[in-house]
Amino acid sequence: QVQLVESGGGLVQAGGSLRLSCAASGRTFSTSSMGWFRQAPGKEREFVAAITWGLSITYYGDSVKGQFTISRDNAKNTAYLQMNSLKPEDTAVYYCAAKHLDESSVRLRSPLQYPYWGQGTQVTVSS
Repeated sequence: QVQLVESGGGLVQAGGSLRLSCAASGRTFSTSSMGWFRQAPGKEREFVAAITWGLSITYYGDSVKGQFTISRDNAKNTAYLQMNSLKPEDTAVYYCAAKHLDESSVRLRSPLQYPYWGQGTQVTVSS
C-alpha cells in the first residue's frame, strides 16, 4: 500500500513559479514510477508529467513541455513538480500518482494505469 500527500499548491500570479511535492509512505517508492496529473473544473484529468523508477526517465504532456520539470528524491520518498512561467490555464487541482515497476511511456500517461493517488493540491494562477 502506498499513501501519497501533495503539498506546495497555492495562488500565484501569471509568470510566477511553484514547486509541488508528493511525499510517499511505504517501502516501494524507489520502485514506483510517479506521475503528475491535473484536473480543471469541467475537464478530464490531464497528464502532466511522469518519472520512472530506476533510470528516472521523464515524460511530459505537450502542454507543459519546457515549462514544468518533474524530479524525484528516493532518499526522501518524494517526487516534485517544478512549475515555471505559470499561466491562468495552468489553474487546476494537481494530483500525484504512483505505479509500481512500470516504465512505459504510453501507460504512464494514462490516469487509469495508476492504482495510488494523493488527495490533490489546488494551483490557481491569476492573470
